[in-house]
Amino acid sequence: MIEYNLLLDELKRVLKSNNLKFTKQREIILKTLYNNSEHHTPEEILLLLKGDFPEENIGIATIYRTLALFEEERLVESISFGKDGKKYEIGHKSHHDHLICISCGKIIEFIDETIEKQQEIVAQKNNFYMVNHSMKIVGYCEICYKIKENKN
Repeated sequence: MIEYNLLLDELKRVLKSNNLKFTKQREIILKTLYNNSEHHTPEEILLLLKGDFPEENIGIATIYRTLALFEEERLVESISFGKDGKKYEIGHKSHHDHLICISCGKIIEFIDETIEKQQEIVAQKNNFYMVNHSMKIVGYCEICYKIKENKN
């Protein structure tokens, strides 16, 4: 993963190119995402901020606006949960895909070179120039699957 200082420099560059101000709130949101490697909803980010920076008064609207800007500029990435919203993570990680439990919401990151190569083959066979992709596999984590099986 990218060093925090490089990520902070990227944030400053992005803000300057968009004629936006560098604010402590934006920096704190970036730092919180960086220091918490899990995937978080805006509401979870707010709780983390209140725990790590209790003296700061950052509202949920500021978090939503900041995350939208960060996502647009590829500083963060999101996984959509449909009507349940999005979860966010730092965007400058090495490429990975996700397994998502539909029962508890657990997210497992994985890398599989066979899948990566197969996606390139599929794109080539279809005369398609792939620039990026994301994959999420939805199902049950081990614990939730056992619970589900025991109920049946």
